[in-house]
Amino acid sequence: MSDKKQIENLGRRHFLRNSAVTGVAGAGLASGFGAGALMSSRQAQAAGAAEGSVAPGELDEYYGFWSGGHSGEVRVLGVPSMRELMRIPVFNTDSATGWGISNESRRILGDSARFLNGDSHHPHVSMTDGRYDGKYLFINDKANTRVARIRLDIMKTDKITTIPNVQAIHGLRLQKVPHTKYVFCNAEMPIPQINDGRDLENPENYWTMFNAVDAESMDVAWQVIVDGNLDNTDADYTGRFVASTCYNSEKGMTLSETMSAERDWVVVFDVEAIEAAVAAGEYETLGDSPVPVLDGRKGSQLTRYIPVPKNPHGLNTSPDGKYFMANGKLSPTVTIIAIDKLPELFDDAIEPRDTVVGEPELGLGPLHTTFDGRGYAYTTLFIDSQVAKWNIEDAIRHYNGEEVNYIRQKLDVHYQPGHNHASLTESRDADGKWLVVLCKFSKDRFLPVGPLRPENDQLIDISGDEMKLVHDGPTYAEPHDCILVRADQINPVRVWQRDDPFFADTVAMAEADGVALERDNKVVRDGNKVRVYMTSVAPTFGLTEFKVKQGDEVTVVITNLDQVEDLTHGFCMVNHGAQMEIGPQQTASVTFVADKPGVHWYYCNWFCHAMHMEMTGRMLVEKA
Repeated sequence: MSDKKQIENLGRRHFLRNSAVTGVAGAGLASGFGAGALMSSRQAQAAGAAEGSVAPGELDEYYGFWSGGHSGEVRVLGVPSMRELMRIPVFNTDSATGWGISNESRRILGDSARFLNGDSHHPHVSMTDGRYDGKYLFINDKANTRVARIRLDIMKTDKITTIPNVQAIHGLRLQKVPHTKYVFCNAEMPIPQINDGRDLENPENYWTMFNAVDAESMDVAWQVIVDGNLDNTDADYTGRFVASTCYNSEKGMTLSETMSAERDWVVVFDVEAIEAAVAAGEYETLGDSPVPVLDGRKGSQLTRYIPVPKNPHGLNTSPDGKYFMANGKLSPTVTIIAIDKLPELFDDAIEPRDTVVGEPELGLGPLHTTFDGRGYAYTTLFIDSQVAKWNIEDAIRHYNGEEVNYIRQKLDVHYQPGHNHASLTESRDADGKWLVVLCKFSKDRFLPVGPLRPENDQLIDISGDEMKLVHDGPTYAEPHDCILVRADQINPVRVWQRDDPFFADTVAMAEADGVALERDNKVVRDGNKVRVYMTSVAPTFGLTEFKVKQGDEVTVVITNLDQVEDLTHGFCMVNHGAQMEIGPQQTASVTFVADKPGVHWYYCNWFCHAMHMEMTGRMLVEKA
């Protein structure tokens, strides 16, 4: 790299060189004033060239799955077009689909249906032998300590599990090989064990846990108590080791306390040893939870603690399976941990820091690192508002004393980037084509929309020697992370299968009532519970009128008999808060109380036909 190019890439940061740590953690962190408001002419030209454009009628090469942040949903985008294809409700209520309203969705939500909020962070796709298999996507809810599973054949949430004994599930990653047996997830916030009012004022007795969820049953398989707290996590390509960052080794209760140590640590978990301990009964249970809880605090044979600088955040595995990368956050460094040294560490043949083979200094506020499969890493620098491209092996050589420049390029992004994600980067197939950077602020990038602004997702072409910014896209409610999967690795169905387990409980209810869902239109009364069964074929419901009594609990069950792809029906009962989607060949149901006498119309709220407006019916409610 020429001296001139180094100056262009590094000059924006000069006044932040001496920033105090308190400035990093305080208001200056989010100000963005050092970010540079304008793209360079080279960036503007690249964006204008529209390398990432996809013509009308053409399909994208990748599915991108974005977390919805504090909207609680998952969003599906096409990449490289960055067109939003679908929103999958998970931890939120969604009136368009009836998620959180329909009976099928409320069964999946279970007891947690009482929560009206969610905070989804880390979406990850299931794997077989380290490659995406397109079966499931998993996502965490930090707000209410949940993990959800989305079936990628129907793009619907089908399981939600609340994790016991802990609070605030944050980092989430999957076992990569031989397949995704476990979903690994970190509880970020230490709490008393058991959290029933004891030890309220005794933080020394607060603990948190590393959790493993069975990917098929979605039951919590086991939990491991650790020292400090837990942040992000990732798994190796052997199936044995998982690593997690800890930014609060001090177990501080205030900001200053959590920043007091110059080093925190990465906790490495030996999954094989944990499974053996569970099988041997070397665990306890807490309170009413039957989940095995193991002790992984310092001195345990189940864990090792590797000191790293300061308040580490992201934890990423290189696609060649060689390294864990811990991103410093309050240190300008990324710590490279050699996975092949971990067996020696667990055998106590080496010291924890002996596993560190590199610690490149990249810039201010490194948060997350992703990879292109060609030996290069890409790290977001939150304070610098940049992405640093660097060579992994050169960084290791530098750590060993060689005079080598491991940084290849720094690219301005707008502004304060958090997660980044390169195409196929969490699998063996990392292809080095596209990089998505999820920026926490957009400031002057889009038309102003009041005090609340959108965030900014940026698409960067990394297929050549230099990164090129090709797209800005405003996004709402802080999408936290994303994952890019090749389109042929996902195989969604076009029309529902009638035996789909998603609505199996509703089918069983109809069978108990003697109803053939594909042909019957009838009302079944059971005391003050009324079940209304009807079919739908565009543009009409099988029942255009039914009668109930005031105070009845009414369950409407609709089966969409249309077999035409993309012909979705809806059901909305006016003034009753009842609404749902019914896809082709799907059965869906919703329950409400007919508490007001009179005439109440229902209608199809998903456009289905030229006579869509006429697709209506009446519920006649007699006075009690």
